Amino acid sequence: MYSSKYHNIDLSKYNFLVTGGAGFIGSNLVEYLLKYGAKEVRVLDDLSTGYKKNIKSFLSDDRFSFIQGDIRDIDICIKVCEGIDFVFHQAALGSVPRSINDPITTNEVNISGFLNMLIASRDSKIKRFIYAASSSTYGDSKGLPKTESKIGKPLSPYAITKYVNELYAEIFSSTYNMETVGLRYFNVFGQKQDPNGAYAAVIPKFIMELINYNSPVINGDGTYSRDFTYIENVVQINMLCLSIMNKESINQIYNVAYGERTTLNELFQILKDNLIRFDDKINHINAKYGPIRDGDIPHSLASIDKAKKLVNYSPSYSIREGLDEAIHWYWDNLRK
Repeated sequence: MYSSKYHNIDLSKYNFLVTGGAGFIGSNLVEYLLKYGAKEVRVLDDLSTGYKKNIKSFLSDDRFSFIQGDIRDIDICIKVCEGIDFVFHQAALGSVPRSINDPITTNEVNISGFLNMLIASRDSKIKRFIYAASSSTYGDSKGLPKTESKIGKPLSPYAITKYVNELYAEIFSSTYNMETVGLRYFNVFGQKQDPNGAYAAVIPKFIMELINYNSPVINGDGTYSRDFTYIENVVQINMLCLSIMNKESINQIYNVAYGERTTLNELFQILKDNLIRFDDKINHINAKYGPIRDGDIPHSLASIDKAKKLVNYSPSYSIREGLDEAIHWYWDNLRK
């Protein structure tokens, strides 16, 4: 009998590749795989947005190996896929603003790199290719909640690249008989998420400002809303998609979220409420307001009915519950 939490296969029989495995989501997937007995876990990462510190604790495990390389290099992609059973493709150049500032690099990494990984996975006859899609694919679609079958026009180069990924995955499934699963992530947060740089995600960025007694800048008037999703929910659905056997559930796209909307103003207050447990002075900090960012959509809310029905997804953590769990990590790691 094997130990399991979200999966129902024996991980000790299989070899796994996690691209972008030194990044936020990737390193959390690696941790889970090693914890629950994976035979081998291989990481490919060029460390452009990932960090060695995220995988440092795995380096002493003889089941773990790290290859520094770029998914834009087809030869490296082919090499790292040799002997692999399952691929978790997390490597990408994220951020809507980054893609607006540099659409060429975003396109090269997210489309050419994605295609390289599909080809390498096909040629290595991997069992299943599970990849990070994005809620940005919904574009200018006005309807809420977002359902997988109804998308709008993309609003950024990043959104275009993530939609093209879905199209390529569908073609490889139908043409080469590959098993693929795409996961449209909605504003994921949690431990190991980088707060630094111009393209940092809002939650770690706000927390870092608050614990350093600075006023976070909210883009717009704070009424824009997001379906913030704790990392544990993301790990759960990745593992469920790894082990599903129902053919109807494979070669699909799923929303990955909690299914609840939080405005940026509400988010700011939730963060303050959590952090004043550590430092009461944070209670006196107010937010500043700036211009709306190009490419931002006003509201994002996911329907997770499809994932519930086809892969038994049952997210355990709301934004409040996720922050309550993660806040100690943020406090310990984001202070100057």
